Amino acid sequence: MKDTEISIRAAEETDAEALLAIYAPYVERTAITFEYEVPSLLEFAGRIRRVREKYPYFLAEADGQVLGYAYAGPFKERAAYDWAVETSIYVDGSKKRMGIGKALHQALEQALREQGILNMNACIACPEKEDEYLTRNSIEFHAHLGYRLVGEFRQCGYKFGRWYNMVWMEKLIGKHGQNQPAPKTFEEIRGIIEEKYGEL
Repeated sequence: MKDTEISIRAAEETDAEALLAIYAPYVERTAITFEYEVPSLLEFAGRIRRVREKYPYFLAEADGQVLGYAYAGPFKERAAYDWAVETSIYVDGSKKRMGIGKALHQALEQALREQGILNMNACIACPEKEDEYLTRNSIEFHAHLGYRLVGEFRQCGYKFGRWYNMVWMEKLIGKHGQNQPAPKTFEEIRGIIEEKYGEL
């Protein structure tokens, strides 16, 4: 796998089964997500569809194997938050530390910049003390990508009979000004992204 080139492309609803196979172990075996039950295939496909109405949803693959995925969603629903998003990245548990997450984030950031998004926000589960369900790896990953810690909520998530904290981290990727143009949808800028960075 190390000698295989990783490619990034836009995820479709038809990719739901492969992406859900990556996500399910995070639900069942970790506190990285606070979701308790693995969503159905139909529900997961619907999540992809809803994201793609406005935001990018990418997957990474090599030799036809899906290795991970990343997407953005609204930070908050009210109009004043339109220039901010919440980001999520999941990588196949057996394929970590191979640059997949970084490649996915790079594609996500490039697309969001083209859309006119200014703030990338990450909501990350955080252990008081690392255990078998949760480490601080995600926090360190985001810090390495240029995010800064903006807040920590104590013992707000309960999973596997344990209480976990949650942190918000942010990365500013655009200039904040007056008369800020409204962000475009992903489909509106998809051609620009493909021209600059290859087919997505």
